[in-house]
This record gives sequence, C-alpha cells and structure tokens, in this order.
Amino acid sequence: MSEGPRETSGFQVSGGRTLVIITGLSGAGKTNALRAFEDAGYFCVDNLPPGMIPAFVEAVGRRPQGPGRVALVADIRGRQYFGEELENVLENTDFASGWERRVMFLEADEPTLVGRYKESRRPHPAAKDGDVLAAIKSERRDLQGLREIADVVVDTTSLSSREIRERFVGLARSSTGMLSVSISSFGFKYGVPLDVDMLLDARFLPNPHYDPELRPLTGHDEPVREAVLASEDAREFIERVRDLLEFLIPRYASEGKTYFTLGIGCTGGRHRSVVIVEEIARSLRERPGINLFVRHRDLESE
Repeated sequence: MSEGPRETSGFQVSGGRTLVIITGLSGAGKTNALRAFEDAGYFCVDNLPPGMIPAFVEAVGRRPQGPGRVALVADIRGRQYFGEELENVLENTDFASGWERRVMFLEADEPTLVGRYKESRRPHPAAKDGDVLAAIKSERRDLQGLREIADVVVDTTSLSSREIRERFVGLARSSTGMLSVSISSFGFKYGVPLDVDMLLDARFLPNPHYDPELRPLTGHDEPVREAVLASEDAREFIERVRDLLEFLIPRYASEGKTYFTLGIGCTGGRHRSVVIVEEIARSLRERPGINLFVRHRDLESE
C-alpha cells in the first residue's frame, strides 16, 4: 500500500444534502457502518451497482421532500456483476447540484479478514476455489485506486465488534456537525497505529513495568495512576497536550473538520499511555459539542 490508513478530519458536511459512499474490503465492516448511518437518520442502500449511483442521486434530488442524507454501500460485488469501477464513476460524475459527497473506505489486515470469514463461515465474494487469502489480496489490489481517493480510511483490524460499532456511530454523528475526537493508547512493541491524525510518544516517562508490584496492573489501577502522575514530566506533558487540543479543537470545528484521532503510546500500552489518555479524556468529557471515543488498544495484549 502506498500509505497507511488514515481516519482523517475530512468527513465534514456543511448542512446541505449529503451522500456518504461506504466501500472497501469485504469483511472490513461495511454492514456495521451502514447500520450506524441508518441509526443516525440516513436513508441507506446496500450494494448499489456503481453505475446506478448518478441516476439514484439525481432521482433523489428531484424530490423536494426526498432524504437530505443518504448512505450507500458499493463494493466488489457491484464490479463483478456490472463491470463498473466505482472510482471512475466518482471521478466522472458531477455531484454539484446541492450534494456533498464523502467516500469512506474500510479495510483490515489479512489475518483479521481471514479469521472473520472463518468465524462467519461465509464465502468471500471474490474467492475462487475457496482461497480466501488470495481473494483478499486480489481485492486489495483492485481497490487501491479507490482507497487513494477516499475522504476517510478506517482500519478495523484491532477493533472488537463493539468498538467497530462505536467508531462508525461516531463517524455518522460527526457528519451531523458534532466534532468527534478519538483518543487511543497503544504499545509501540505491537506496532504504531495507522489510523491516527496525530501520534505522541510517552516512553520518556518512568516505566511502571519495572516495579514488580505495578507490573501486573494497568493504567486503570490507582497505584499505577499515582506512580505515573507522581512524575512532574507526566503532569506537564498532560497539560501541554490539553493546551494543544484546546488550541486545535475549535480550529478543526471552524474548518468543518469533524473527526480527529490522537494516539498516545508507551512501550507496552498498559501503563503510562493508559493513564495519560484517561487524564486527557477526563478534561475533554467536560467540553460540550464533542463526541469522545476512548480506546486502549493493547491493554489485553500481554
């Protein structure tokens, strides 16, 4: 892939008619995303052939009482049966007649997708002779151009079913004007998260892992919290991050950018980063107009 997944702040709308196109890899969560948008009041259509999108939008636009917010899924099945490539349809179609178009691309890594298909026992729509892994690789290559023109790329690899649902609910709500802020702790030893707008490193702080009494605990436990916050550097770091967010959040909102993701990492993602994220989240919860999503990616990794 030419670049890492991005879950950007570019999922904004200005109050006019909105068309959200949900696409991406099979098994990455498109159905869950569509349900979240339906719950947010969108008129939803699943698996619309790409070539029918312009006519569908035109038909909806002609009706004064038609839906003002539409979400639809267009995926590899439409290309298989009808031959159109969604990226070509999007690039060659004028949506200027009162519509704002946003494209959401969903993906996950190959082991995760293979595991989901094994668990569900459903066939992959592009699989030949039951070779799911080959189908995933082929689909990823085929959809790379579409991924590159997407407004938002969401990687669902390490998300639980509940977290996938919450992430899409946040994105659906953000399209109605509320700023969604996602803050995640993580461990560098398990890899840097790819779906963040900003990444901060807390490994300069004293590590509770080296205290035998604190090692089996997590940042949710009070002894670990007290140990981390006993560091003057930790307290100053939290204040500086709070100040940075205080500066950034209203400016994202004024630009209409309604989704922002922040990752804060330490070595294992169990102690320092968890405490820092919880402290920052505590102040954001008191701020009106924010839909806050907090996640501790690697809390159960060890």
